[in-house]
Amino acid sequence: MNNLITRDLGEIMRDEMVMKERILTRLRRDPATITEIAADLKLPAHNVMYWMMTMWRYGLLEETGKPDDDGYYRYRTVQQG
Repeated sequence: MNNLITRDLGEIMRDEMVMKERILTRLRRDPATITEIAADLKLPAHNVMYWMMTMWRYGLLEETGKPDDDGYYRYRTVQQG
């Protein structure tokens, strides 16, 4: 049996507004991968991925280019204006 404690997707989505601001604040410093952001915010990478992919889909984030040597993309905030 897996002892990993996971959060329900509904619980993750309820936290969206708070997490959106935390992620955007982190990315305003410099571009980062999902795993780097998760480590900085001390959160599971799979949770951060949910929030970031939603933000990406709605045009708040973009990739900075090609993936790194490990296959991870760096993301940055989209300049509004």
